Amino acid sequence: MSDTSLTAAPEFSLPSSSGETVSLSDLEGNPAVLFFYPRDNTPGCTTENLDFTALYGDFQSLNCAVFGVSKDSMASHEKFISKKALAVPLLSDENGTLCEDFGVWVEKKMYGKTFMGIERATFLIDGDGQIVKAWRKVKVKDHAQEVLDAVRAL
Repeated sequence: MSDTSLTAAPEFSLPSSSGETVSLSDLEGNPAVLFFYPRDNTPGCTTENLDFTALYGDFQSLNCAVFGVSKDSMASHEKFISKKALAVPLLSDENGTLCEDFGVWVEKKMYGKTFMGIERATFLIDGDGQIVKAWRKVKVKDHAQEVLDAVRAL
């Protein structure tokens, strides 16, 4: 986990599982959380999404928008949401632009193979569009609660 020194969040406009297109400018005035995860329907990603879903009402009570982001298609997101009863809207970054803009599209290694993939990371953006906190190489356990605590501290 590392703090950033107030960097402007990259502008984006992506389709959301809520049925609309979400842009950074739509979120102005209130804090927002973007959590990037590698893939729908994988164990760690499912746990992370369920943890954010469990706390979604708490984020909403703080007027904080929360979005999960991966390169999965909207069809994949819709199946994932339906299968796991997720409350958090998911953004589809199929072309990877937002992942690259946030620096989470990185070289990874698993089982001796090197490949490109999404680094599990979360960004807290204030109402002025500034990144006020960044968590890199996230460990899922207790992460959603830690993010909620950071929102409460704003």
